[in-house]
Formats: sequence, structure tokens, C-alpha cells
Amino acid sequence: MTVETSPRPIAARPERRGGQVSIRDVAVSLGRPDGGRLTALDGVDLEIAPGEVVSLIGPNGSGKSSLLRVVAGLLEPDRGTVQLDGRAISEPDPGIGLVFQEPRLLPWRSVASNVGYPLELAGWPADRRAARVAELLGLVGLDGAADLRPRELSGGMRQRAAIARALALEPSVLLLDEPFSALDALTRERFNVELLELWSRTGTTIVVVTHSIPEAVFLADRVAVLSPRPGRVVAAIDVDIPRPRSLETLDEVVVSATAREIRRHLGRAGDE
Repeated sequence: MTVETSPRPIAARPERRGGQVSIRDVAVSLGRPDGGRLTALDGVDLEIAPGEVVSLIGPNGSGKSSLLRVVAGLLEPDRGTVQLDGRAISEPDPGIGLVFQEPRLLPWRSVASNVGYPLELAGWPADRRAARVAELLGLVGLDGAADLRPRELSGGMRQRAAIARALALEPSVLLLDEPFSALDALTRERFNVELLELWSRTGTTIVVVTHSIPEAVFLADRVAVLSPRPGRVVAAIDVDIPRPRSLETLDEVVVSATAREIRRHLGRAGDE
């Protein structure tokens, strides 16, 4: 089966400055405790346009997180290539930011120091670093939390700090691996809206992994459906819901034709 994985033009974007990602024939195998290898991904193809929001959804074990790590340059594929704006990605790149499921903040550092850590590693001078950190904390709504430690933050605030840190070097691509899965349902819905507001201000290309069909549809311009292991893209479904989107949109998303199509492809992939 041939799957169309290239994006179509989508209206009402923010001013674009995101990166273009090309994933071509990516295969990944992972080591097993017995010394063998487990094929996690096999033949993944996906083209992501500058400034596009793409959701990755699939069953447990379909290789969604492994694919993000390949795109981020943290995991070398056995086969295939990933390109950002035409150049190969084979190691961590400042043009790509990654937010894990857990915030992974350094507990001994303040929020401001955590957010500024990538800038510190990159050798930014203190005054420039402070200005950028203040800008980022304002962007994610943590203006008053600069001096707090991670233990003093709610789960949502910690995740905001992690997103701010990932944006510190102004990446053209932001990867999010189920960033809100640990939050309660109401907070998660609100954060989805806030993520889209952030995207509207930055124009960053976003790829987000989720297990939630409503969340995938609500966030994305397209939803890429992965098959069971070894994962491959079995469908890339356009989302025709107008932007800007609000919490009220979620009520429409649950019963939308797009959600039904995703369920159909997930079911079909599981039967293959």
C-alpha cells in the first residue's frame, strides 16, 4: 500500500519560520535483554512542511518515541535518513528541540537556571542569557516562577519550564513526546490550547506523539497513523478543522469524520 505522506498547503498559519523535516525509509532496531534485536520501525516515510503541526499516533510499541529520537539525532537508524531543511541529521542539533514525557529538570537549579541551561552550554554571555530566559518565561506564563525550584512547581508548571528550555535556542522544529500525559484531563485540555497559542506566536514546526485521538486531531494539521511494531506510516490524514481552535472545538473533534478515519486506520493496521 502506498501512503501519501507529503503535506498539502494549509491556510491561516502563523508567520512561518519552522523547519522542513524529511523522513525517508527509516528503520530502527533496539537491543533486547537476551542480546537479540527488536525491529521497532521499518520503512517510515513522512514529509513535514515548515510550520506544520503533525501528530503521531499508534498502538503501544509502534515506535513513536523511537521515531522522535531519530529525528532529534539521539538515535541512529539502521537504515534511512532524516533531513532538516535539506541537511542530514545524525546527532543532536540546536535546530531541533525535544520535550520528553517527564520534564527532566535539574532539581538543584531554579526555573530560570533550568531554562537557560542550553544557552549556558552554548556559551551565551550572562546578560544576553538573562534577557532570553525572561522572554521564554513570559512566553510560557512562568514570569513569577523564575527563582523557584522544580519541587516547588505543579506538574503543569514543570512541563511549561521544559517547553521553555526546549525553545531556548530558537529551534525550527519542536518534538513533544506525550508531554501532557501525566496531567489531569482538564489541565491537559487547557495545555493543548496553550500549546497552539505558543505555536501561533513562534511558527515552529511541531511533531507531537500522543495516544489520544481527540488530542491528535485538535492539535494537528495532519495526523500520521503508525502500524503496530514494526512501525510504519499507514495513513497521513489531513485535519480540516479551522484555526484558531478553542476548548469548544474539542467537543466537535471527538465525533469528527477525521477521528473516525483515524480509528478506522488504527483498526485496519492492527488486523494486518
